[in-house]
Amino acid sequence: MGELLRLHGLTKRFGGVAATDDVEWTVIEGEVHALIGPNGAGKTTLVHLISGAFQPDAGEVHFAGENVTRASMHERVRRGLVRSYQVTSIFRRLSALDNARLALQAGRGSSLRLWAPARKDAPLTRDAHALLVRMGLEARAEVAAGTLTHGEQRRLEVALALATRPRLLLLDEPLSALDSETRLDVRCEIHRHLRGFDGYTVLVAHDVVDIMVLADRVVVLDDGRVTQVADPVGLERRPRSAYAAALVGTNLLRAHRRGDVIELAD
Repeated sequence: MGELLRLHGLTKRFGGVAATDDVEWTVIEGEVHALIGPNGAGKTTLVHLISGAFQPDAGEVHFAGENVTRASMHERVRRGLVRSYQVTSIFRRLSALDNARLALQAGRGSSLRLWAPARKDAPLTRDAHALLVRMGLEARAEVAAGTLTHGEQRRLEVALALATRPRLLLLDEPLSALDSETRLDVRCEIHRHLRGFDGYTVLVAHDVVDIMVLADRVVVLDDGRVTQVADPVGLERRPRSAYAAALVGTNLLRAHRRGDVIELAD
Protein backbone atom coordinates (compact mmCIF):
# COMPACT_ATOMS: atom_id res chain seq x y z
CA MET A 1 0.00 0.00 0.00
CA GLY A 2 1.29 3.44 -0.91
CA GLU A 3 1.43 6.65 1.05
CA LEU A 4 -0.09 9.95 -0.04
CA LEU A 5 0.79 12.15 2.92
CA ARG A 6 3.89 11.97 5.10
CA LEU A 7 4.83 14.36 7.89
CA HIS A 8 8.44 14.32 9.04
CA GLY A 9 9.64 16.12 12.18
CA LEU A 10 6.87 18.71 11.82
CA THR A 11 7.25 21.46 14.43
CA LYS A 12 5.42 24.76 14.88
CA ARG A 13 6.07 27.18 17.74
CA PHE A 14 4.13 30.19 18.97
CA GLY A 15 5.99 32.45 21.39
CA GLY A 16 8.51 29.72 22.07
CA VAL A 17 5.82 27.13 22.87
CA ALA A 18 5.60 24.14 20.52
CA ALA A 19 2.04 23.64 19.24
CA THR A 20 3.31 20.64 17.28
CA ASP A 21 6.57 19.00 18.28
CA ASP A 22 8.50 16.72 15.92
CA VAL A 23 5.35 15.08 14.50
CA GLU A 24 5.85 11.93 12.42
CA TRP A 25 2.76 10.61 10.63
CA THR A 26 1.99 8.78 7.38
CA VAL A 27 -1.44 8.48 5.76
CA ILE A 28 -1.69 5.11 4.06
CA GLU A 29 -3.65 4.35 0.90
CA GLY A 30 -7.32 3.56 1.37
CA GLU A 31 -7.61 4.55 5.04
CA VAL A 32 -9.66 7.15 6.90
CA HIS A 33 -7.46 8.60 9.65
CA ALA A 34 -9.03 10.26 12.69
CA LEU A 35 -6.90 12.87 14.43
CA ILE A 36 -7.89 13.20 18.09
CA GLY A 37 -6.55 14.86 21.21
CA PRO A 38 -7.51 17.13 24.11
CA ASN A 39 -8.11 20.85 23.61
CA GLY A 40 -4.77 22.56 23.00
CA ALA A 41 -3.11 19.36 21.82
CA GLY A 42 -2.21 20.92 18.46
CA LYS A 43 -4.81 19.31 16.17
CA THR A 44 -5.90 22.51 14.39
CA THR A 45 -2.29 23.68 14.07
CA LEU A 46 -1.39 20.37 12.46
CA VAL A 47 -4.28 20.66 10.00
CA HIS A 48 -3.12 24.21 9.17
CA LEU A 49 0.39 22.86 8.49
CA ILE A 50 -0.93 20.09 6.23
CA SER A 51 -3.22 22.45 4.28
CA GLY A 52 -0.58 25.17 3.92
CA ALA A 53 -2.26 27.82 6.09
CA PHE A 54 0.81 27.70 8.38
CA GLN A 55 4.46 27.18 7.56
CA PRO A 56 6.42 24.94 9.96
CA ASP A 57 9.46 26.07 11.95
CA ALA A 58 11.02 22.68 11.29
CA GLY A 59 10.18 19.49 9.45
CA GLU A 60 8.60 18.62 6.12
CA VAL A 61 5.24 17.85 4.51
CA HIS A 62 5.30 15.39 1.62
CA PHE A 63 2.22 14.99 -0.56
CA ALA A 64 1.91 12.62 -3.50
CA GLY A 65 5.63 11.95 -3.41
CA GLU A 66 6.66 15.62 -3.48
CA ASN A 67 7.93 17.97 -0.80
CA VAL A 68 5.19 20.63 -0.47
CA THR A 69 6.43 22.16 2.79
CA ARG A 70 6.75 25.61 1.25
CA ALA A 71 3.92 25.27 -1.26
CA SER A 72 0.96 27.65 -0.90
CA MET A 73 -2.57 26.61 0.02
CA HIS A 74 -3.63 27.26 -3.58
CA GLU A 75 -0.88 25.00 -4.90
CA ARG A 76 -1.87 22.22 -2.52
CA VAL A 77 -5.51 22.52 -3.55
CA ARG A 78 -4.41 22.33 -7.18
CA ARG A 79 -2.59 19.10 -6.35
CA GLY A 80 -5.76 17.66 -4.78
CA LEU A 81 -5.47 18.47 -1.07
CA VAL A 82 -8.88 19.88 -0.04
CA ARG A 83 -9.95 21.00 3.43
CA SER A 84 -13.24 21.70 5.17
CA TYR A 85 -13.39 23.96 8.23
CA GLN A 86 -14.92 23.93 11.72
CA VAL A 87 -16.93 26.96 10.54
CA THR A 88 -18.68 26.16 7.28
CA SER A 89 -17.04 27.71 4.21
CA ILE A 90 -19.94 27.62 1.78
CA PHE A 91 -21.06 30.66 -0.22
CA ARG A 92 -23.86 31.70 2.09
CA ARG A 93 -25.71 34.06 -0.32
CA LEU A 94 -25.76 31.57 -3.16
CA SER A 95 -28.27 28.76 -3.39
CA ALA A 96 -27.30 25.23 -2.46
CA LEU A 97 -27.53 24.37 -6.17
CA ASP A 98 -25.18 27.20 -7.18
CA ASN A 99 -22.71 26.06 -4.51
CA ALA A 100 -22.85 22.57 -6.01
CA ARG A 101 -22.30 23.94 -9.53
CA LEU A 102 -19.20 25.82 -8.41
CA ALA A 103 -17.73 22.79 -6.66
CA LEU A 104 -18.29 20.60 -9.70
CA GLN A 105 -16.69 23.16 -11.99
CA ALA A 106 -13.64 23.32 -9.72
CA GLY A 107 -13.44 19.52 -9.61
CA ARG A 108 -13.44 19.36 -13.39
CA GLY A 109 -10.69 21.94 -13.69
CA SER A 110 -13.01 24.45 -15.36
CA SER A 111 -12.89 28.19 -14.84
CA LEU A 112 -15.63 29.23 -12.44
CA ARG A 113 -18.67 30.40 -14.38
CA LEU A 114 -21.63 30.89 -12.11
CA TRP A 115 -24.34 32.93 -13.72
CA ALA A 116 -25.89 32.55 -17.18
CA PRO A 117 -23.27 30.28 -18.82
CA ALA A 118 -23.15 27.86 -15.87
CA ARG A 119 -26.90 27.78 -15.39
CA LYS A 120 -27.41 26.95 -19.07
CA ASP A 121 -25.00 24.03 -18.75
CA ALA A 122 -27.55 21.21 -18.55
CA PRO A 123 -25.09 18.39 -17.67
CA LEU A 124 -23.55 20.54 -14.91
CA THR A 125 -26.98 21.37 -13.47
CA ARG A 126 -28.03 17.71 -13.65
CA ASP A 127 -24.92 16.59 -11.79
CA ALA A 128 -25.33 19.36 -9.21
CA HIS A 129 -28.90 18.20 -8.55
CA ALA A 130 -27.66 14.61 -8.22
CA LEU A 131 -25.10 15.77 -5.67
CA LEU A 132 -27.81 17.39 -3.57
CA VAL A 133 -30.00 14.31 -3.85
CA ARG A 134 -27.17 12.17 -2.47
CA MET A 135 -27.01 14.41 0.60
CA GLY A 136 -30.79 14.62 1.03
CA LEU A 137 -30.87 18.31 0.10
CA GLU A 138 -32.84 18.22 -3.16
CA ALA A 139 -35.82 20.01 -1.58
CA ARG A 140 -33.49 22.84 -0.53
CA ALA A 141 -31.75 23.30 -3.88
CA GLU A 142 -32.93 26.87 -4.52
CA VAL A 143 -32.59 28.05 -0.91
CA ALA A 144 -29.72 30.40 0.02
CA ALA A 145 -27.07 28.23 1.65
CA GLY A 146 -26.78 30.62 4.58
CA THR A 147 -30.40 29.92 5.56
CA LEU A 148 -29.95 26.14 5.72
CA THR A 149 -29.84 24.56 9.15
CA HIS A 150 -26.40 23.89 10.60
CA GLY A 151 -26.74 20.19 9.88
CA GLU A 152 -27.77 20.87 6.28
CA GLN A 153 -24.81 23.20 5.86
CA ARG A 154 -22.48 20.49 7.16
CA ARG A 155 -23.89 17.94 4.72
CA LEU A 156 -23.61 20.43 1.87
CA GLU A 157 -20.03 21.30 2.74
CA VAL A 158 -18.89 17.67 2.79
CA ALA A 159 -20.66 17.05 -0.52
CA LEU A 160 -18.97 20.11 -2.06
CA ALA A 161 -15.55 19.01 -0.83
CA LEU A 162 -16.01 15.55 -2.36
CA ALA A 163 -17.31 17.10 -5.60
CA THR A 164 -13.93 18.76 -6.16
CA ARG A 165 -12.47 15.25 -6.54
CA PRO A 166 -9.68 15.64 -3.97
CA ARG A 167 -6.89 13.14 -3.53
CA LEU A 168 -6.78 13.98 0.17
CA LEU A 169 -9.74 15.36 2.09
CA LEU A 170 -9.18 17.11 5.44
CA LEU A 171 -12.41 17.25 7.46
CA ASP A 172 -11.92 19.58 10.44
CA GLU A 173 -14.59 18.58 12.98
CA PRO A 174 -17.43 18.23 10.45
CA LEU A 175 -19.84 17.12 13.20
CA SER A 176 -19.15 19.89 15.69
CA ALA A 177 -22.02 21.89 17.22
CA LEU A 178 -24.72 19.48 15.99
CA ASP A 179 -27.51 18.20 18.21
CA SER A 180 -27.60 14.42 18.79
CA GLU A 181 -30.28 13.63 16.19
CA THR A 182 -28.71 15.80 13.48
CA ARG A 183 -25.27 14.44 14.36
CA LEU A 184 -26.51 10.89 13.76
CA ASP A 185 -27.96 11.80 10.36
CA VAL A 186 -24.86 13.73 9.21
CA ARG A 187 -22.52 11.01 10.53
CA CYS A 188 -24.39 8.41 8.48
CA GLU A 189 -24.20 10.58 5.36
CA ILE A 190 -20.47 11.20 5.83
CA HIS A 191 -19.85 7.50 6.42
CA ARG A 192 -21.71 6.58 3.23
CA HIS A 193 -19.82 9.14 1.18
CA LEU A 194 -16.40 8.27 2.56
CA ARG A 195 -16.95 4.58 1.79
CA GLY A 196 -17.60 5.54 -1.82
CA PHE A 197 -14.66 7.99 -1.93
CA ASP A 198 -11.57 6.56 -3.59
CA GLY A 199 -9.19 9.14 -2.14
CA TYR A 200 -7.78 9.56 1.34
CA THR A 201 -9.35 11.23 4.36
CA VAL A 202 -8.07 12.84 7.55
CA LEU A 203 -10.83 13.55 10.05
CA VAL A 204 -10.41 15.76 13.13
CA ALA A 205 -12.84 14.47 15.76
CA HIS A 206 -13.71 14.53 19.46
CA ASP A 207 -16.58 12.08 19.79
CA VAL A 208 -15.73 8.40 20.32
CA VAL A 209 -18.75 7.27 18.27
CA ASP A 210 -17.60 9.37 15.29
CA ILE A 211 -14.18 7.74 15.56
CA MET A 212 -15.49 4.18 15.86
CA VAL A 213 -17.91 4.61 12.94
CA LEU A 214 -15.81 6.64 10.51
CA ALA A 215 -12.12 5.85 11.09
CA ASP A 216 -9.86 3.01 9.99
CA ARG A 217 -6.95 4.37 12.02
CA VAL A 218 -6.74 6.79 14.93
CA VAL A 219 -3.85 9.18 15.60
CA VAL A 220 -3.72 10.53 19.17
CA LEU A 221 -2.06 13.93 19.54
CA ASP A 222 -1.19 15.18 23.02
CA ASP A 223 0.90 18.22 23.91
CA GLY A 224 1.91 18.57 20.27
CA ARG A 225 3.23 15.01 19.90
CA VAL A 226 1.80 11.82 18.43
CA THR A 227 1.39 9.48 21.40
CA GLN A 228 -0.44 6.59 19.72
CA VAL A 229 -1.50 5.30 16.31
CA ALA A 230 -3.98 2.41 16.33
CA ASP A 231 -7.13 1.08 14.75
CA PRO A 232 -10.29 1.99 16.73
CA VAL A 233 -10.53 -1.43 18.40
CA GLY A 234 -6.87 -1.33 19.36
CA LEU A 235 -7.32 2.14 20.83
CA GLU A 236 -10.30 0.95 22.85
CA ARG A 237 -8.49 -2.10 24.20
CA ARG A 238 -5.03 -0.62 24.73
CA PRO A 239 -5.13 3.17 25.21
CA ARG A 240 -1.68 4.58 25.95
CA SER A 241 -2.68 7.82 27.64
CA ALA A 242 -5.17 9.04 30.22
CA TYR A 243 -6.89 11.10 27.50
CA ALA A 244 -7.34 8.11 25.17
CA ALA A 245 -8.59 5.90 28.01
CA ALA A 246 -11.11 8.53 29.11
CA LEU A 247 -12.28 9.02 25.52
CA VAL A 248 -13.05 5.37 24.92
CA GLY A 249 -14.32 4.82 28.48
CA THR A 250 -11.65 2.26 29.26
CA ASN A 251 -9.91 1.78 32.60
CA LEU A 252 -7.37 -1.05 32.31
CA LEU A 253 -6.33 -3.23 35.24
CA ARG A 254 -4.20 -6.34 34.69
CA ALA A 255 -5.68 -9.42 36.35
CA HIS A 256 -6.29 -13.16 36.12
CA ARG A 257 -9.70 -14.77 35.88
CA ARG A 258 -10.25 -17.87 37.99
CA GLY A 259 -13.80 -19.07 37.39
CA ASP A 260 -16.10 -16.28 38.51
CA VAL A 261 -13.32 -14.46 40.37
CA ILE A 262 -11.04 -11.77 38.98
CA GLU A 263 -7.71 -11.57 40.84
CA LEU A 264 -5.70 -8.36 40.50
CA ALA A 265 -1.94 -8.61 40.37
CA ASP A 266 -1.49 -7.07 43.82
